[in-house]
Amino acid sequence: MTTDPTTAYTAWGHPHHHLLGRGMEGTVHALGPGPLGDHLIAKAWHHRTETDLRPLQAFHDELAAQHPPFATPRILHIRHHHDTTITLEPHLPGTPLDTLHRQGTLTRAQVQDATTHVLNALAHTTAGPATKALTALDEPHPLWRDHTTWPQALTALIDRRTTRFAHPLRAALPDLDTLHDALRRRLSHLPTEPPRIVHGDLCPPNILATDQGTPTAVLDWGFLTTAADPLFDTATAAGFHDMYGPHAREHDDALLTRWTGTSGPERERALLYRAAYALISANAYSDTGEDGHFLWCVRTFERADVRAVLGV
Repeated sequence: MTTDPTTAYTAWGHPHHHLLGRGMEGTVHALGPGPLGDHLIAKAWHHRTETDLRPLQAFHDELAAQHPPFATPRILHIRHHHDTTITLEPHLPGTPLDTLHRQGTLTRAQVQDATTHVLNALAHTTAGPATKALTALDEPHPLWRDHTTWPQALTALIDRRTTRFAHPLRAALPDLDTLHDALRRRLSHLPTEPPRIVHGDLCPPNILATDQGTPTAVLDWGFLTTAADPLFDTATAAGFHDMYGPHAREHDDALLTRWTGTSGPERERALLYRAAYALISANAYSDTGEDGHFLWCVRTFERADVRAVLGV
């Protein structure tokens, strides 16, 4: 049973706190002023330990040192309360893009413009050793371990995930082996340019902005953050913009066209990355594939454009 972290916040001199949210990885509270500082948030992690969080802390520092045009998380302190690891971080300004859109403050076009701004900024970063030291999803080892290029690291990740979740994937995709082989073949021909910092989960809830649509912060790095081709973020962000709405495919296609054109090498590479993401993350939330994300990933392979790029 998870220990109530708020007793620790009071003991540390921050008796005033309020819940900001609960997620798969932990519970987040905003802390009132106290001896540890003002404008802080506390994250009580469900499973991560200090050993797990040190590489993320180093990555946050590496990213912040590049001075992106928006705020990013920093781990200021790592503390413990019984068996729970708690990080203390600065409170980041702004409101999530999906909230601003839902309440009518921003139009869909403004949400797309804000996402474009973030993508452009990340495409000019440099992925250093701390970025390459990050793990992906729930894996125990760094994604780049034993690899020198992004295509190598990505292909190895796909191999591990399709092997680990072969049963549910094959049940949903009878031609899994053909798809896997075709994807591996296409990825082996990708260019090996210097990698950039890729967020890996760049969706509207993870981008904070002003009421005018200017991005102020980007949250939740670490799920699939790595050193990679920035087009990986572009390709996946187009799909994340509206994953389950009645016009999801229309919005997806419009963004892919805006960011990669209607045809050509960039469009094809983006579609390859969508196929890669589908195999990588299909079972991120359910080992057996009994959730909406799994179905969303499987449906990637119902797309004629994805199959055409794979040649299957």
